[in-house]
Amino acid sequence: MGWSGLRNGDLLKKAEDEFDFFLTADSNLTFQQNLSKFDLAVIVLEPQSTRLVDTLPLMSQVLELLETIKPKVVVRVRPKTSG
Repeated sequence: MGWSGLRNGDLLKKAEDEFDFFLTADSNLTFQQNLSKFDLAVIVLEPQSTRLVDTLPLMSQVLELLETIKPKVVVRVRPKTSG
């Protein structure tokens, strides 16, 4: 999309114009940006690493969220713990 190199604020503004939600593994984003000013839902993945083997198991939770998540909401998605 030609968005590489955009800083977080500019990236979120562009995403707000194009999408309903923003999916990221940048857990610091919520501390670096005032996300309530964007008309965009934000889903923050918190896997053990950003490798596919660690992020893929979180996708079922993400898909469930997409059915109900509202703009200006931030949801963190973590691996489910066993036991």
